[in-house]
Amino acid sequence: MIKRLVLVAVLASAMSSPALAERGDPEQGRVIAFTCAGCHGIPFHQNVYPTYSVPRIGGQSEGYIIASLRAYRSGERRHPTMQAQGNTLSDQDILDIAAYLSGLGGNQQ
Repeated sequence: MIKRLVLVAVLASAMSSPALAERGDPEQGRVIAFTCAGCHGIPFHQNVYPTYSVPRIGGQSEGYIIASLRAYRSGERRHPTMQAQGNTLSDQDILDIAAYLSGLGGNQQ
């Protein structure tokens, strides 16, 4: 009986979790993510400073994209260009971009 009550409590908590309630619009995300292709859509593109290969973001998990963009926006994750981009995005914009990019195959953006 206790196990069942714990399970019900865990499921109820999960169902009310903001992560499950958050949904993005992939079509709106496609429009917003247009600028992402300028770096992330170029095969073998190298960032100037610090120098590294720009990662492909198409097909990444929705949760990873959301967490990354929020971290850039808050300054927790540092990269001048990505912080500037993140600062222009609302919470809904981030959800929309994540919905779009996560639905792409790994060979795009």
